[in-house]
Formats: sequence, C-alpha cells, structure tokens
Amino acid sequence: MKVIKITLLLSFIALTFNPIYSQSKTVEKGNELFKNYSYDNAIKVYLRAVKNKEKGLDLFGNLADSYYQNADMENAAKWYEELMNFDLASVKGEYYFRYAQALKALGEYTKSDLWLERLSMLNSDDSRATSLKYDPNYLERIEAQSNRFSITPVSINTEYSDFATGFGDRGVVFASSRDQGVSTKRIHTWTGLPFLELYSAKMTDDGNLNSAQKLEGDFNSKFNESTVSITNDGKTMYFTRNSYNDGYQKDKAGIIRLKLYKATNDDGAWRNIVELPFNNKEYSVAHPALSPDNTKLYFASDMPGTHGLSDIYVVDINSDGTYSEPRNLGDQFNTEGRDTFPFVSTNGDLYFSSDGHLGLGNLDVFVCLDADNPSKDNIYNVGRPINSKKDDFAFVIDDDTSLGYFTSNRAGGRGSDDIYKLRQLEPLNTECLQEVTGKVVNKKTGDIIPNATVTIYDSNQKAIHNMMSDANGAFKFDMDCKEAGTYRALGEKETFKQDEETFTIDPKLELALELSLDLEPAPAAVGTDLFKLLNLNPIYFDFDKSFIRPDAQIELAKVIAYMNEYPSVKIDVRSHTDARGRDSYNWALSNRRNKSTKEWIINKGGISSDRISGDGYGETQIQNQCTNGVKCSDEEHEFNRRSEFIIVSN
Repeated sequence: MKVIKITLLLSFIALTFNPIYSQSKTVEKGNELFKNYSYDNAIKVYLRAVKNKEKGLDLFGNLADSYYQNADMENAAKWYEELMNFDLASVKGEYYFRYAQALKALGEYTKSDLWLERLSMLNSDDSRATSLKYDPNYLERIEAQSNRFSITPVSINTEYSDFATGFGDRGVVFASSRDQGVSTKRIHTWTGLPFLELYSAKMTDDGNLNSAQKLEGDFNSKFNESTVSITNDGKTMYFTRNSYNDGYQKDKAGIIRLKLYKATNDDGAWRNIVELPFNNKEYSVAHPALSPDNTKLYFASDMPGTHGLSDIYVVDINSDGTYSEPRNLGDQFNTEGRDTFPFVSTNGDLYFSSDGHLGLGNLDVFVCLDADNPSKDNIYNVGRPINSKKDDFAFVIDDDTSLGYFTSNRAGGRGSDDIYKLRQLEPLNTECLQEVTGKVVNKKTGDIIPNATVTIYDSNQKAIHNMMSDANGAFKFDMDCKEAGTYRALGEKETFKQDEETFTIDPKLELALELSLDLEPAPAAVGTDLFKLLNLNPIYFDFDKSFIRPDAQIELAKVIAYMNEYPSVKIDVRSHTDARGRDSYNWALSNRRNKSTKEWIINKGGISSDRISGDGYGETQIQNQCTNGVKCSDEEHEFNRRSEFIIVSN
C-alpha cells in the first residue's frame, strides 16, 4: 500500500530520539526528507549512511518507518528489528506496534503477538495491544468468517497503483497513478509513483471492469485525487483531494493535507467544485462515504479529538445543503491506529479498514453491522480472502447483487495496488460462540481425573451441556456469547466428592475452569461398630424407660450423619442390658429401647427403614464376668448396658 492514497496525510512526522551516535550530514539530510514525507528519497539517503557503518535510533527508526509507509514490510521488519536491538527503554511504543504489524504482514503471527504483548506492558491503555489480551483466539474468529467471498483481479489494473472504487458514473470511479496521456509525469516523493487521478470504468455483467478513461470535469491537473462517493441521483459527488485553494495549502509543519470536496454533474462532466466547510489545512479530512439515504456523510480524519492516527467521523447533511458538526464514532469503534475508508451498504452495514483492530495483516477490512450504533460488540473482521497479510481496503459492495470491489497490495498483483472484484457467497456469521475450556483434577494431589462427568447448568438449573473429561482430564464446550447470566459447571465421578464452579460469559476474557474433586473415603467394612468408629458416648435411658433422652439424641445424630454421607450403608442396631433384674424383663426392656432408637433415626434423620434393622438382646450377650449372681461394681455393669450400630452392608 502506498500510503499517500490509503491513509490520510497524518501527523506522522518522524519520531525523534537522542541518537546514540552523532549524526552525519547524510543522516541529517535523510531526516529532512523524512520530515517532509519524501520517504522514497529518504530511504536512498539512509541506506548510504548504513553503508558507511552509521548507526542510531533515529536512523534505524526513520528508515524502518520509510519502508513501512511505502508498504515494504519485509525491509520495514528488518530495520525495526535492528532498532529493537537498542535499549528498549529508549524505543517508543509506536515502534512496537509497527514492528508487530510488519511481522504480521510477513505471516509471523506468533512473533507479532509477542510485540503487541510488550506494547501492552508498556502502555496498558493502548487498545490495539490490550485487545489481544481479551481476544487471544482472534485468528480462529477470523477463520470462522473466511471463505465467504470469491475474488478476482479486474482487467483494468496496471503496473501502477489502481485503487478505491466507488459506484457511479458509467459504473465505477477509481483512482490511479497510471498518468496516461501526460508527457511529463508528476512523481510523488512519498511513493516514487505518479500523482493520483480519477478514472471511470464500465462494469460487465459479471462485475469485471473495462473501458477505463479519465473522469470528465475539473480534475486531474495539479492534485492527488482519490476516493469518491456519489449520491443516489447521480448529481453530486464527494471526493478527496490535496488541500488546495488558489494554490497548495500547507499546515504549520509545511505539510499539504487532504480535504473533501463536492462536485455536481454538468451534462456528464463534474464541475462546480466546492470545499466542504469542516476541512482545515492543519489536518486531513478524506475518504467520503454516503449513508444509503444520503443524509449522512462518513469520512476519515486526524482532526483534534481523534483517538488514533485517523478516526472515522460522520456529519449530517441537512435538507438545506448545510452540514452538522463532525461526530467521532467513539473509542468503542476507533482505535489508536488507522481507522479509515468507510463505506455504508444499502443494508446499513458500515465497512471500513483498520490496523488497530486485530487482523491478518496491516489494514484489514471490517464490518460494523449497525452504522448508527457502532461498538466493538458488532464489529467483525470479514476474513479471508478479502483480508490478507498485506493492506486490504476501500471495500464496496452492492447488497442487491452481492458484487463489489476492494483494493489490495498483496503479492501476485499487477501493480503496487490492485482492484479486485468480489462476490459474496455467504452472509456474515454473526453467531457468537465462546469456547470454554476446563480440566478435572484431584483436589489433594493435583493429578488429572479422566472420564469424570461434567454437567453445565443455566440459571434455571437446567442442564444445557453434558460431557466427559478426556484422558488428560480436559473438557471444552461452546457457549453463546449473547446469553448473559450465571452458569454452573458440576464435576462428578465415583469415589469422589463432586465440585462445582460458577462462571459468566464474557467474549473478552478467556474462560478456563478447574473442577477439583476430593477423594471420597470408602465406608467402613461390614461388621464395624459405629459406636466405636465414631467414638460415641453411651446411649443412656432413664431408669426403666425407653424414650430417647437429649444427650442420647446428640449421639444418634452422629450416626445419621454417617449414614447420609454413605447412602449405601445399612446398619443393625443392637441394644443390651446388664444382668441385674429378671431375664425376661431385660429382654423386653432392650427391645423397647431398640425400637425407640431405630424409630428416632428413621423419623428424625430421614433414613429409609430398609437401611436399618435390629433387636434387643437383653442380658444374653454380657461382655464381662458380670452375669447373674456375680457381684460387680456399677461401672462393670454399665459396660454391658450398651448400644451397638453394626454395619451389615456398605
């Protein structure tokens, strides 16, 4: 991309540094050319300095920028890398971004993302870098939009720059530096190419362009002219031209900016050219785009209040022909980079090019689905093959025919910039899916747990996803980004206690869940007495009574808790008395007490009756010498007056 016609002539004055090495006259000459946007000549001078073994921050930085501005990303990356070999504390963040963009143009996405991450650490407010943090899977999202278009270069392309088609006037109007029919070509020092002029071409039924000829009217003499937008009735054309009013107008730095002009159709020729009132020689206003009803005019500018190198603005076109004050589309739309080349389709979709939103190369084509309410949430990269590693811009489309055009400086073209016809094959994929990943691990050891069941519940506790963790303990699923609310992930596996994690959907964040399952101890073996296992206090009854006392209730609650923790366990309750008293009386008393104990556990604890059995045994199972007729102490008799809770099934 030769930036003279792609971006605005922005305030891209050379970033000056304190050079590590003293500057030679050669470098000083290169700096002067660079300052005046004469990048093509500056490159030649800087290379002479490099050949003479000169080094310096300003030399390498300006040389890299000169290549960058002329879209030679291979050489730009080479010299940015040399620049980064200096102390990074001396290198400004904008160079991090340009280096990342140059690497992206070479297809080195991983390395490019690394420099964006470094830019984020250097400047946490730079949305171009922080967007990578919130959307690390942007390449997958772009791929999801890819292959929806077919593209073919048009036949009118030349070895020079041909770009920026706009509908109207015989078919389309486009800009070109082919400079046909001029005996003395005016060469622009930025690009080393002839100045841009406006041409029109006819459209064939399949969208190809032919019969290119210069646009008739008051054009194509002293100016760079490009990017047009023509009203529905074909009577008015807005276009971009160098700042000129009875002579070139320069800003305070001596730079000729860009302005918007309006022309009217006079019997097939465009005349009566007037400058729009919101132009200013101190900044650029360029690349017009009309709304479908022709009541709004969108454009790109670096006027005061711009968030980045260039932002997209809009003005209202009033019924009396006047204009409202320009309105910036806002920092939810515009970035710190170049946001430019707007186009609004008849459906109201706002297409534009940007190097600030995450893309495949330098300028990528994006679409905002609601031009009246632009925000990051409704902006999509249109994907391949429209976008590439290089600059892709000036996208226009007829929604009725699905035919359109865009410009690219990708490899394989005929010139520095070429026009491609496009046909949309599929609509934009607006389904917003967020991938949620997770793993199931052992809470104590951290080891993975394969084949665990993972269930996702919505806010109404309805199961919406069910899956198993794989051999690596991992799981993943997709969620609709537009479905707000809180969700719950539940992990389960036999012999483990379940774990859950709540989460909310946020497409800006990477969602990674971890379910930690604690190993559930197995119930005690059959034959175990819970009285001993749980270290229960004796279950006492009042003399000659069988109702459950409060102190006994505390102990029985522990038995209930154990049975709830191990729902497969069944127990046999065994009640015993000492040998004092008649045998028949003790047998009856122990059975009454046994019955009360079981009923209390069933009724108070909610334990199923089929899980509990038991009898009273009276004095038939004395555990010491204190049988009938044997004199024993109260403590020795108490040893036999006991309750047992024997596990009979686990």
